[in-house]
Amino acid sequence: MTAETATAPALPDTFNAAEYLLQAAFQPDTADRTALTGPGGDLSYAGLAELAGHIAAGLEGRGARAEERVVLFMADGPSMAAAILGAMRLGAVPVPVSTMLTGAELAALLNDARARVLLVSDRFAVAAESALAHAPGVRHVAVEGDAVLQAPPGVQVSPFDDLVQEGRERGGELAEPYMTADDSSALWLYTSGTTGKPKGAMHRHANIRHVVETYGRQVLGITPEDRCYSVAKLFFAYGIGNSLFFPLAVGATTILDPEPPSPASVAERLAEYRPTLFFAVPTFYAAILNADVPAEAFASVRLAVSAGEPLPAELCRRFTAKYGVEIIDGIGSTECLHIFLSNRPGEVRPGTTGTAVPGYELRVVDGDGADVQPGTPGSLLVKGESIATGYWCRTDTTRKVFQGEWLRTGDTYVVDEDGYYTCLGRTGDMLKAGGIWVSPSEVEARLLEHPAVSMVAVVGLPDADGLDKPIAAVVLKEGTTAEPAELIDFCRAGLASFKRPREVLIVDKLPTTPTGKLRRFAVRELAATLLNTR
Repeated sequence: MTAETATAPALPDTFNAAEYLLQAAFQPDTADRTALTGPGGDLSYAGLAELAGHIAAGLEGRGARAEERVVLFMADGPSMAAAILGAMRLGAVPVPVSTMLTGAELAALLNDARARVLLVSDRFAVAAESALAHAPGVRHVAVEGDAVLQAPPGVQVSPFDDLVQEGRERGGELAEPYMTADDSSALWLYTSGTTGKPKGAMHRHANIRHVVETYGRQVLGITPEDRCYSVAKLFFAYGIGNSLFFPLAVGATTILDPEPPSPASVAERLAEYRPTLFFAVPTFYAAILNADVPAEAFASVRLAVSAGEPLPAELCRRFTAKYGVEIIDGIGSTECLHIFLSNRPGEVRPGTTGTAVPGYELRVVDGDGADVQPGTPGSLLVKGESIATGYWCRTDTTRKVFQGEWLRTGDTYVVDEDGYYTCLGRTGDMLKAGGIWVSPSEVEARLLEHPAVSMVAVVGLPDADGLDKPIAAVVLKEGTTAEPAELIDFCRAGLASFKRPREVLIVDKLPTTPTGKLRRFAVRELAATLLNTR
């Protein structure tokens, strides 16, 4: 083949998720719309695009390169949102990590991601400083806020504002976004997921577009007039979709809250910022009801969303009855980036997780991988374009969880003849009582029907013979009373006898994450401690 006849290989079509999410910034009629609001201040679409561009240029000036990971240990706010977009614009890979990490845990993720750049908010500076002593690969740290952070020799520490200013002095935003394609790595999210140790789920640029075009547009029906408020933070897959991907892609407004959520603080945010879409987890909805948040707090909300764990039917009904707002329960995962199975507005069946989101296929299979008949429990598998490409440097785990086009979710489900799916719990949370499988969520749903019960978690603990039996930890509504024997009898009256909890423990609160998600392993520890002290 001569030089004259040779042709260069065709390059894949370019697609950059940051450019996709900031389309409103480059339209005359939407550039001045408010993209971000909240305690951290307001930022228009044009302002957000400019800030993201400056951060991209600043990161480039500090040696960040395409495909290189940039770890964000930051509070929700304009700086974090713009940093995620700026890193993607550069072709680098933002890695927002949990702000609940200890220094040792953060160091482990920095080392695993091979990160040379760390962005951190001042409120987390102590943990970050501890981590840097054990993360020799980090070379640059930018600190949002006033904290002074000590770092080992060879590590450059500067204010976040300096990073932005350096980018501005380099000519402002990058002339063009990096030539990423659909399959280019866009975002990593760390998860314990179905197998324990933290793993980096690697997501493509195209995955972000897919969750917007499927769940965002076809289930939420999100419009430019919506205002989104999420209890789950940006470092969660659930939170980054709620607070960044969905609103920005359609030119809506997102409310970013840097503070840990509580029913009281969320009520204040609802009153001040008037969201139309509200996102939380079931345990937080229960906390709102238990705290007796006034009904008028949700006056602006047109739709509430639940995910993270199954939403009990009674909790769903009680919330809607009090606040007049429908909750659509769904399930997603870090590996799928967002929700792939959901109820629909106006078609909610309390106690179910709804039907497959458009763009996804589902299977319920037995232990041999064969599809089961409707009404038969099995393991839930999902297929869709937003599934991660795998776990970073976790070959064995990747092969177990990502099976061809299908992802094993780690959840046990049953589907009815109408295509509605009901979660029976995490596969590892299912327990046998008397040799028969018991779903903790089914027992929890029954207990929540009792007028005195506010919150409940059911776990399996071994009895004197070493056999697991259902144990319920119950939080009562303020001003009510109920005896354990009464609650056990209540379960016996509404469930098969073998499903009843063998013990009911009345507790003041259940162990949850800062976003209100139940820490089931901690419930087991609490229950074991209380039973052993009797």
